[in-house]
Amino acid sequence: MSTATQTPQTRSSVDDTGRSTTLAKAGDWARRAPLLPALIFVIVLTQLPFIGTLVISFMNWNAYYPDERGFAGFDNYRRVFTDENARQAVVVTVLLTVGVVGISLVLGLAIALLLDRKFRGRGIVRTLMIVPFLIVPVAAALLWKHALYNPEYGLFNGLLKWVFGPDAPQPDWITNNPLWAIIAALVWQWTPFMMLILLAGLQSRPLDVVEAARIDGATGWQIFVNMTLPHLRQYIELSALLGAIYVVANFDAVFTITSGGLGTANLPYFIYQTFYTAQDYGRASAAGVVVVIATIIIATLALRTVFSLFKEESR
Repeated sequence: MSTATQTPQTRSSVDDTGRSTTLAKAGDWARRAPLLPALIFVIVLTQLPFIGTLVISFMNWNAYYPDERGFAGFDNYRRVFTDENARQAVVVTVLLTVGVVGISLVLGLAIALLLDRKFRGRGIVRTLMIVPFLIVPVAAALLWKHALYNPEYGLFNGLLKWVFGPDAPQPDWITNNPLWAIIAALVWQWTPFMMLILLAGLQSRPLDVVEAARIDGATGWQIFVNMTLPHLRQYIELSALLGAIYVVANFDAVFTITSGGLGTANLPYFIYQTFYTAQDYGRASAAGVVVVIATIIIATLALRTVFSLFKEESR
């Protein structure tokens, strides 16, 4: 029977390797330790409520019927997907998202193209253009509802009187076009955000290639279609995805401008009504989980776009 022996030199090298590994791990923990309180705070603030919402979504829990509380399985999710009001809220959410993101992208691109040119006072104009995005969403919605849309003293009807005289029609903008009233308010607030991202993309263009195309006789439209738009593709995708994340979960504008009436209740407002009006905590939680999952999917696409954009810029 043979026995394995280890020389002192080999044993010393093994000890040195183990000691260096231990020191490296200790150094890693020393660098991470200051972040632990913030990490714990984020987990307690975000993940624990989500876990609680997930648990409640599988329960039959209605405050009006406390004796019927119990496990409901996937019944709440089935009710969310089969409820007519829920389906209408999904349609409104899609219309709001597509309308706000699409119009904001077109306007943001047009403004970015203008601000990419050199002119006197360009810095001041750029600063003024981002002001709507810096306003608190509730304050912006109140501004549009009372200062602009009000049929008696709103700015829009005042302009109609100023242009067409005292006999000019005085429409009730919110009642006549409730969904477009919300879309206009959100477009006004989100166009500067789109403009900032697209302007950054425009300023990252290789100007020598653009100048070479002009020298070769390319028109401005040809440069825009064949060079500018392909270069801005990832910036446009990023703007659309980030805007969609916000608009899908938007509650402020719907609640403030129309209070969910006139067919403008989106998914967040549907959750609000189910929770506070119907007191159906289980179904409201199930609808909230569905919205969170949809938002996570959109956010994942946005992050992939960001990473691909960074890779493209680093080449």
